[in-house]
Amino acid sequence: MSGSLKRTERLFALTEFLRGRRTGVTAEALAERFGVSVRTIYRDLDSLRAAQLPLHADRGPGGGYALARSYTLPPVNFTAQEAAVLIRSGEWLVQSRVLPFFDTLTRAVDKLRGALDRSEQRELLRRLDTLVFVGVPARAISPGVRRAVEQAWLEGKILQIRYRSRGEAPGPTRRVQIVQIVMERSMTLLHARDLDKCARRHFRLDRICSARVEGGQPDTPQDDPT
Repeated sequence: MSGSLKRTERLFALTEFLRGRRTGVTAEALAERFGVSVRTIYRDLDSLRAAQLPLHADRGPGGGYALARSYTLPPVNFTAQEAAVLIRSGEWLVQSRVLPFFDTLTRAVDKLRGALDRSEQRELLRRLDTLVFVGVPARAISPGVRRAVEQAWLEGKILQIRYRSRGEAPGPTRRVQIVQIVMERSMTLLHARDLDKCARRHFRLDRICSARVEGGQPDTPQDDPT
């Protein structure tokens, strides 16, 4: 019975993983991720097909097994323990200000908290009291800058920024294209292409004085409320 339960959980986790990826994953990579043999993964994939999941395989570079983009899962139910870990981790990221996605993350945490029923809410509060983060970094970042960075990253748009190097006044407006957002222990770096200088460089998020998505409204500098 326990073996059957473990396989059922693995099939659900496999489905969720494929749904989240949307790009091809090889059977070997799936076997390594779930700690089973390639032969077992092939059996699991056959089971998913038998359950009428729109699973297909693509050949060539970047190929592998994937679910059709039209496929969606029913709402996922979190236990109080799972929700406690996710909520506290999300709150830590909000407090640390290392992420530019403050508003988005705050809404996600609120939705997760609100999805629990009354008894789960009580259990959640008990769990949260026993999980504490200390030494949280807190670098002031304008909410307008965070919103502009998030939009530019999500939509692949050009970002116009004014940047302050160490000990210097803000420089002229730069046009950059975000390549990567990298979070270190105490700061967030934007790896970006400087379109005016045709070069790549790193920008510290907390040193961006103002930012706007090209063609959008400029942000209004203000103190960070968090």
